[in-house]
Amino acid sequence: MKLKKHLNHIILCLIPAILGSICSLNAQIDNGIYISEVDNVQHELKIDNNYFIHSVYSEAPAKFIKTVGGFYTDQNNTLNVKLEFNSDYETDGQREIKIPYSFEDGDVSLEIPEKVTFGTAAPSYRQDLDGQWLFATRGPDEGQERRGDENPRKTLKFLLNGRFQWIAYQIETMKFSGTGGGSFSSQNGEYVENIEYFSKDNSRVGASLKFNYELKDDDWHHTGNNSKGEPMYEIWSRR
Repeated sequence: MKLKKHLNHIILCLIPAILGSICSLNAQIDNGIYISEVDNVQHELKIDNNYFIHSVYSEAPAKFIKTVGGFYTDQNNTLNVKLEFNSDYETDGQREIKIPYSFEDGDVSLEIPEKVTFGTAAPSYRQDLDGQWLFATRGPDEGQERRGDENPRKTLKFLLNGRFQWIAYQIETMKFSGTGGGSFSSQNGEYVENIEYFSKDNSRVGASLKFNYELKDDDWHHTGNNSKGEPMYEIWSRR
């Protein structure tokens, strides 16, 4: 009888640990923006609708380091990412990456390739332009040919929870043409980008750019003046 009670006690003690392990194995990373700072280097993780972007940069001094991104599947606590872009492709030749991850005390750690621990996701709030957008054509819309998702040459804008990033790339050759990102706001027809990294010109970091926007069906009409002060009209299509 004493042995049975002792075994029951051991089983009861093990149940929470077993359940915790099962939950950990089945847990997945929620959609959102995750930021970590390691030795004055910012790691920014964007996850939304099976799309993954990891960007690395420093703000002081301003320096872009790298970015990778693409569609992923999640299996056994590993993100299997088929890259659409890789700023280091000419160096490492990677078109696919596998990223093991784990959870501990509400934080998520990714091995990319060194272990980087991100805190909880940045606060979630919606704005008019949230989502993934592909550059379609120069405006105004007069029925001209548009660049769609079937075109290997792409310019993607990813906007979520007050953070934005644009990336220009070619999926067949993996040619990387540039990226930039930071925080944004889109309210009442005014779109504002606050640049925190820019691969082509670190001196652009800190700039704030204001534009007008209008949503027409699945199109974003983006107008204003570019960084050179010249009139600009772009049409972006929701991906």
